[in-house]
Amino acid sequence: MVISPFNFPLEIPALQMIGALITGNKVLIKGDSRVTLVMEQFLKMLLFCGAPPLDFDYISTNGSSMEKLIKMVDPRMIQFTGSSKVANHLAILTKGKIKIEDAGFDWKILGPDVSEFEYVAWTCDQDAYAISGQKCSAQSILFIHENWAKKGIIEKLKELAAKRSLKDYTNVPVLSWTNEQIKEHINKILEIPESKILFGGNELKDHKIPKCYGYFEPTAVYVPLKQILNEKYNKLVTTEVFGPFQIVSTYIDCEVENLLTILEKMEHHLSAAVVSNDVIFLDKILGNTVNGTTFAGIRARTTGAPQNHWFFKVFS
Repeated sequence: MVISPFNFPLEIPALQMIGALITGNKVLIKGDSRVTLVMEQFLKMLLFCGAPPLDFDYISTNGSSMEKLIKMVDPRMIQFTGSSKVANHLAILTKGKIKIEDAGFDWKILGPDVSEFEYVAWTCDQDAYAISGQKCSAQSILFIHENWAKKGIIEKLKELAAKRSLKDYTNVPVLSWTNEQIKEHINKILEIPESKILFGGNELKDHKIPKCYGYFEPTAVYVPLKQILNEKYNKLVTTEVFGPFQIVSTYIDCEVENLLTILEKMEHHLSAAVVSNDVIFLDKILGNTVNGTTFAGIRARTTGAPQNHWFFKVFS
């Protein structure tokens, strides 16, 4: 059984389904009901190309109905991609007969050596805000060494974010967070001492996006490193927002140990990036952190996921 998320309506379920089929399994595919048309058309193409129609089943339904089905059929294995909350629930429900890729609060560190400034700035913008941040490997928090800050990386990120638009699809609707939820989270972050909005923080205007979706500017909120380290605020700051939002903090050389403590406190170690060619710095960070995937080097990014996901023009 394959249960796939809305943000990868074709790539994830198609890869997982085909993998199951070629190893001799019959597969039930459950795509997210908001994007069900995508997988439906893919399956129709497979049938047109000669796929045996009894080798797979497809269902479009809500979570509660799917839970009833799982209890009824007791599948041998579920491949699940989605939220941690649902993943934890399914792990208990299936007594562990599940393979999981769940949430990711993904960090990026800009090391002490500054080079390829324009490329690094572009990558930071893409990792955080491509498809409005709706990737489990999106850049959730950016730690900036003082050398990059002095060079003007925050101002450059603000400039790049300001160019994003619904008209050219560099900004898109947010399917799983409403504007009210995004605003509520930002307001809670801003209650942390010394935190502030670096850019963004407002709803998009002049569009036809239904209110059930979010439509928000690319937003960055600064939180001091000492406050992220604080147990009182750590869980709030490291909560994943599946939208165009990231936390930004700065650090100096003597704060690297505090930075490492913060990284290892995070619950979801999916992907990360250490942007540096400094061998000693890379060895320090890579030797003291664990992730599903960590990209390293001056061109490192948090995600290799496809960036160009297009939404219907009627929304713009």
